[in-house]
Amino acid sequence: MSGYQHRAEETAVVKEVAQVAKIGYFLSCEEWGPCELIEQARMAEETGFEALWISDHYHPWNDKQGNSPFVWSVIGGLAGATSLPVTTGVTCPTVRIHPAIIAQAAATSKVMLGGRFSLGVGTGENLNEHIFGDRWPRTDVRLEMLEEAIEVMRLLWEGGTRSHHGKHYTVENARVYTLHDEPPDVLISGFGPKSTRLAGRIGDGYCHTAPDAEMLSLFRESGGANKPAHAGTKACWGEDEAAARETAHRLWPNELLPGELAQELPTPRHFEQASSLVTEEMVAEAIPCGPDPEKHLESIRQYVEAGFDEVYVQQIGPEQEGFFRFYENEVLPKLR
Repeated sequence: MSGYQHRAEETAVVKEVAQVAKIGYFLSCEEWGPCELIEQARMAEETGFEALWISDHYHPWNDKQGNSPFVWSVIGGLAGATSLPVTTGVTCPTVRIHPAIIAQAAATSKVMLGGRFSLGVGTGENLNEHIFGDRWPRTDVRLEMLEEAIEVMRLLWEGGTRSHHGKHYTVENARVYTLHDEPPDVLISGFGPKSTRLAGRIGDGYCHTAPDAEMLSLFRESGGANKPAHAGTKACWGEDEAAARETAHRLWPNELLPGELAQELPTPRHFEQASSLVTEEMVAEAIPCGPDPEKHLESIRQYVEAGFDEVYVQQIGPEQEGFFRFYENEVLPKLR
């Protein structure tokens, strides 16, 4: 086979995968208040995005982002504003909020959205979970807590009066009365081998925020072969590339923090201190900035080539209406 034929076949495969990958919009509760998020969801549907992710935080990553509405209230608003599926990206059902309460919230969301709701979960971040002064457990314990929390939620979604006496959680004579015919799917976030294996073993799907083919392969091998894999990513559209780069660096330098800092740092101030080491050039290399559609297309294609089924794009900064026009005309048609 010639090199040209090989490249042509690779291109054909990428195009075929891109046609089946679902492209959604990622609503940022760190940057926007509830009313703005609901309006963005409307615009996303009108633009042609096929689904929604919505983040679930108590704090933003830094003060410049500036928001943190209660996600379950926003989801209630989304139910009346859009017909798109909604997935939390992601909820931590272990420390700050007991899994029995998350079970009730997720069940109500499933009903309000007519079945179009999935619960994305993860082991959380100290940033959001320390607020009551609870000890922040090490990773292995957090994974153990997450597995038990999912067990509790699924038990309550079975209906009837239920009790659970486990290592981390107790539920006594609890019943979730408002239930959809089908329980919410539980997608599990995994950035390392242990959480990814857990997602494959007990999750209904997988969440990630990088085009990590290796972790996705591990998820598939661990029991996730036929389960959906979601990924969230960021962009910063703007007519002026230099201004877009500055906006992305000002608002989301934390995207480039390495290792476990995102899970361990306790306050927005600490994230601002750590993010002072992140340069504008580093952000611009990782996040497509400006008006060149090929940069935005290439960013999404990385996830498609890695094998993700659904890719959710978040626009950074205030240029929301321009972003949606740009994706409607210059990006989404070329991915389908």
